[in-house]
Amino acid sequence: MSGPLFTGVGVALATLFDEAGELDAKATAGHAAILVELGVRAVVVAGSTGEASALTSEERLALLTETRKAVPAEVPVIAGTGAPSARQAAALTREAREAGADAVLALCPPRNNDPRPFYEAVAEAAGDLPSLAYHFPQTSPPGIPVEALPDLPIQGLKDSSANPERLLAELQVFHRPLYVGAAPLLLMAGSLGIAGAILAVANVDPEHAIAAFAGDPAAQQALFAAHIRAKARFPFGLKEAIADRFGTSTTTRLG
Repeated sequence: MSGPLFTGVGVALATLFDEAGELDAKATAGHAAILVELGVRAVVVAGSTGEASALTSEERLALLTETRKAVPAEVPVIAGTGAPSARQAAALTREAREAGADAVLALCPPRNNDPRPFYEAVAEAAGDLPSLAYHFPQTSPPGIPVEALPDLPIQGLKDSSANPERLLAELQVFHRPLYVGAAPLLLMAGSLGIAGAILAVANVDPEHAIAAFAGDPAAQQALFAAHIRAKARFPFGLKEAIADRFGTSTTTRLG
């Protein structure tokens, strides 16, 4: 990959279910298409925001297939393929590659003190497909040590730690595309020239997220209310916020 997979704000797409709790892949893909029309530059399906742990392999592939059909070809659709073991993550990565994903995003599994073997397995399964690592220690501790980043066989990193000091440290040692996953760091991230962001709150308020990353302090402040609501009682707060704006289902499988 000669440059970033994308630049700007991407969405960590919420997965929509019907009232019976069944996957609504077409509604999810339709929501993605609306967000792209509002300026979102990439879509992650079946990630942690998408309640991936509650999805079957078949449902993951349905989401990927429908979303890829619904958004323009120039917008990358990234499959979440993180799993508790390297074997599982590699299998999910192979399935995503064969189903037409443009890249994969793999959360570092919990209690992993040496992430290299895990990401080697993901990279091998991905083949020529770009693979992004995912650091989110609040959900999957301890996450990826900064000093391990240069040696990982990855094309980029998403960091949802919301830690500005760590972001600066990453820029010192990791010279590949970085994406923040924490809305409060958008203004900082954009000013530092990093590639972009992948955000849950972009399901609700992509316009202010995009403006904040572009350097608008007022937009960063305006995004805060949606950010707090989206992270409250996850995934209930996020689903309710999306429903209030776009009229989607509030059904969740987690929580």
